[in-house]
Parts: sequence; structure tokens; C-alpha cells
Amino acid sequence: MRKNQYHEISKQCREDNTVVIITVNGRGDTVSLAYEEYKRMKARIELLETLAEAESDVNNGKVAPVRETFDDLRNMLQEDLI
Repeated sequence: MRKNQYHEISKQCREDNTVVIITVNGRGDTVSLAYEEYKRMKARIELLETLAEAESDVNNGKVAPVRETFDDLRNMLQEDLI
């Protein structure tokens, strides 16, 4: 591709929902993707990080019984109402 083809790259990313990798001297330099795809990808990464943290908590015994958790939540909600 020629330099300064932003509009063509942007259109390709949005319409075809593809990722465009821009190279410099034959090496990957920049990645361009549609903003909506970026947001979806970011949300998936955040979810995976949360799941990994939860798994780590389980593996390290940092968990509480469900009943205790809901009791704590009920107490917090009741305190807010008073």
C-alpha cells in the first residue's frame, strides 16, 4: 500500500471488519481495526482478566461461602436503607 491511505484503511476495517497490519521495512509496526471491534476485544480481555483473578482467588482459598456473601450483601443494603 502507498503511504497516506488512511481513508482506505479505515473503510476496509469498518466495512470488512478486518484487521490491517501496517509494516515498516517488512516488519509489523501498527495495527488498525474498527473501533467497535476494538471495544469488543477490550471487553473480552477485561473479562478474561477478571476470570483469571477469580480463579487465582479460588486456588488460593480466598473465597467465602455463598450464604455468607449474600448475608453480607443484605446487611450492607439494609445499612444503606437506614
